[in-house]
Amino acid sequence: MKTKAKSKLEEHILAYLIPEGGVLDLEDTNITPEHVRLLCQAGEALGEVKQLYLSNNGLSNAEVEILSKSRCLPKLEKLFLNHNQIDDEGAKTLAKSKLVRNLNCLMLEGNQIGPEGTKSFATSLNLKKLETLFLDSNPVGPEGAKVLGKSTCLPALTALHLDSTGIGDQGVKAIAATQTLTGLNKLYLCSNKISDEGAIALAQSPNLKNLNCLSIWRNEIRDSGGKAIAESQYLVKLERLYMSLNLIEKPVRKMIRSSELASRLKTLVMD
Repeated sequence: MKTKAKSKLEEHILAYLIPEGGVLDLEDTNITPEHVRLLCQAGEALGEVKQLYLSNNGLSNAEVEILSKSRCLPKLEKLFLNHNQIDDEGAKTLAKSKLVRNLNCLMLEGNQIGPEGTKSFATSLNLKKLETLFLDSNPVGPEGAKVLGKSTCLPALTALHLDSTGIGDQGVKAIAATQTLTGLNKLYLCSNKISDEGAIALAQSPNLKNLNCLSIWRNEIRDSGGKAIAESQYLVKLERLYMSLNLIEKPVRKMIRSSELASRLKTLVMD
């Protein structure tokens, strides 16, 4: 008896569906615009999908434009678009889309999103449920950090990932000065050329008093910045602190390890 040939939808999309977990895992599957169109035309077949992985597919703004019009993912909560070729225009398209209205996690690490694209997320009316935003390894820059720090459209945000985004001290100071992202409990700022100025701003910020995880490794923080973090009167909820690969001298590192802050931490990583 002849086996019925699979449809393109079954072969390229539904074959990667894990119904039990509501996962559609299309990471690194050489997705083409045609495949994205198929995904968007899947109808009820994807109605229970909560997590969509499209990472590492070389997707551009064109594919994002197609995806943004999809109406077959009503329960989508987590969208992974990391390591693609999405720039500011793609970010703007995504931010305006109804597709993202129920997201609690948006992963965009390793794209080409700059200040304008970041602004589109910071001002989007569709991201009110977003809890975790990954913008690592994008050219966000200080201006992008400033618009994030002033955002009134991300009320549920608790985790902000800005590793390797070129935000520098000015961007860090903008995040530290936020009056609106006060619910943050996880902040990742690795590899941003942060100096003592930025570290002191973090340490002296009452707006970041809810942080339980702070990652500032591989920066340019010296003794003054290290001391400020250790002696902060606001980082009282901190449980995990990652600050390896900075420029803090041995005596100050020893002081940090024996500080009251260190005694409260569950994890302290510092060379």
